[in-house]
Amino acid sequence: MASMTDVTRLESAPVRARVTRGAVLLIVVLLGALVAGVADAAVKRKTSKVASEEMYRCKASNGRTYVSQAIPAECMDIDVEVLDATGRVVRVIPGRQSLEEMAQQKAAEDAAKAGAQRDKTLLATYLSVADIERLRDQRIELLEQQNVVTGQYISNQRAREARLMQSVQRYRPYSTKPNAPALPEQIASEIVNTVKGLQVYEQELTKNTAERERLAREFGADIQRFKELKGIK
Repeated sequence: MASMTDVTRLESAPVRARVTRGAVLLIVVLLGALVAGVADAAVKRKTSKVASEEMYRCKASNGRTYVSQAIPAECMDIDVEVLDATGRVVRVIPGRQSLEEMAQQKAAEDAAKAGAQRDKTLLATYLSVADIERLRDQRIELLEQQNVVTGQYISNQRAREARLMQSVQRYRPYSTKPNAPALPEQIASEIVNTVKGLQVYEQELTKNTAERERLAREFGADIQRFKELKGIK
């Protein structure tokens, strides 16, 4: 018959086995993390080393080629080649001239797209030159009617201003009489409001006149382009 010691030893054996397997697994995980960390550090050191070994090269307008670990001052306006440790070009840094050329090219492309869209809209909106002229005349006539009304307001305001300026001659400081009364606050307020009203209407008249000229130019350009697209002489 087995003793109590033997029974205890048999019962504790699976526990020790589980503990041993867990410890081994933990060690494996820790070793894996350590190896990964070492490899990552090596990659970072290698990347840092490669970056530090990069060289910059350009050919200036004077024909000379400049190579340096920093972008040479002579290369600021032109493209700069970035070289790795083997002398291979890994990328190109565009210079100021290239950036300006790219910006001009982008502007030209945008203008071409806008022009194509304008042509498409022009052909989809109008069937004939007469259609364009009809809409132009309607828009311009509306502005001219507004200008007539605005001009009438301006004439009325100027007449009112003249009447007010005539009436203030009886009051100080416009009158030379020593016993002339002071200018009433109501009349002074009317003069101020009249002058402000004149300024508003005159600005409106100027704006409408400029708008009329703009419409005439734009419709004229639309008519010319429509004729070109339709082959009309």
